[in-house]
Amino acid sequence: MKRFLCCACLLLFAAVAGAQQPPASPPQTATGAIGGKAITISYSSPRVKGREGQLFGPGGRISQDPHYPVWRGGANAATTLKTEGNLKIGTLSVPAGTYTLFVDISDPDHWKLIVNKKTGEWGLAYDKSADLGSTPMTMSKPPALVENLTYTITDSGGGKGTITLAWENHSASVPISAQ
Repeated sequence: MKRFLCCACLLLFAAVAGAQQPPASPPQTATGAIGGKAITISYSSPRVKGREGQLFGPGGRISQDPHYPVWRGGANAATTLKTEGNLKIGTLSVPAGTYTLFVDISDPDHWKLIVNKKTGEWGLAYDKSADLGSTPMTMSKPPALVENLTYTITDSGGGKGTITLAWENHSASVPISAQ
């Protein structure tokens, strides 16, 4: 009986410990304010996990997505942008509201940020007909490998700032300004 109870307790402990493992692509939030208006980007942050050089480009992991070269810019549920005020994101006018972000990565040296009006879908459900529009991003190489996909919103003052997406050996940014 003691042996049975010990085994049952160990099994229960293993199940609880296993259930508490962090998700492979945990939810993250980037927040900031431009011109006094709050901006939030909600996304799931995948890891490189030893796949450096195997994520982007033809034959890369992301190219296996049915919407390639449009990428969901994260993992799991769609990446969401919420803004309390009207913005200019690069060349695109974005009214206050909630949107889904995608990234056109067809040219590895010239990404485009896509702002889509359809919200609440799983990350792979891209519908081009719902695009508000797209805008070029400025590409750079981070000084070191970026293991966890990260969005940042930087306020530069004067109602201006930057949204940056960084992952693996890529960093793509776009200027934003309050309207």
